Amino acid sequence: MDILSIMKSRRNIKKFKPNVLINVDLVRSWLEAASMAPNHRMTEPWEFHIVGTETREKLNHKSNFGDAPLVIAFLSRHGASNVETEENLAATACLIQNFNLAAWAEGVGTFWSSIGITEKNRKLLNVPDSYHLVGVLGIGYPEVIPDPKPRTPIENKIKTLP
Repeated sequence: MDILSIMKSRRNIKKFKPNVLINVDLVRSWLEAASMAPNHRMTEPWEFHIVGTETREKLNHKSNFGDAPLVIAFLSRHGASNVETEENLAATACLIQNFNLAAWAEGVGTFWSSIGITEKNRKLLNVPDSYHLVGVLGIGYPEVIPDPKPRTPIENKIKTLP
């Protein structure tokens, strides 16, 4: 599948096939490819925390991440300035999208949750004070692939400046 088809067909998956594990080497290859995301001054601000069963139970996510077989927390290191911190967050978001697309190209879906924003969940996920928690992803083979949701026509989002 070409990159435009992957981008247009990717969905946020809310229900994963039970007991279908993902090859850890495949996940590592997606993380490695995703790390080619643009990042200002080559800060490479990201860190990944694999969420184990005990931590996952304590997180008490309302849908248990759709019963995904794998859950990863994606962190972004604070910068030396507010501007660098914002740049790092943007870079980490780019990395997550790269990861999502790499997984989708292999038939694996993701569910991006912001569950880790609370102080309780930051502690459970071992997020240092010097990091933002950008998202927690459930990762697995989709049991259900939802239909695309309607989008605003892109023409409505383009502004031409003088």
